[in-house]
Amino acid sequence: MEGIVSLLPLVAIALLFWLLIIRPASKRQKDQARMQSAVTVGEQVMLTSGIFGTVIDLDDDKLSLEIAPGVVVRVARGAVGSIVPNDEPETEPSDDDAESENN
Repeated sequence: MEGIVSLLPLVAIALLFWLLIIRPASKRQKDQARMQSAVTVGEQVMLTSGIFGTVIDLDDDKLSLEIAPGVVVRVARGAVGSIVPNDEPETEPSDDDAESENN
């Protein structure tokens, strides 16, 4: 009985380690893999290296990314860090807006 009680803190530490470190990391990894497999042609993506581009072709484990007009690179799907949302471009503030901000 004393042997089991002496192992209880060790088991508690292992459970805490799993709950706080391993479980969230595996969830992030699954979410990242799901996002990388959901990439479609025409989407804006950011690679893990920080390069932005538009997906122009997809293969099983690679994709072609246009990073500038006429510049296409082939990268592994695993290099996709995030999908960039296509937001409406912000309009330039008018002179009336600039004056109201200064006051």
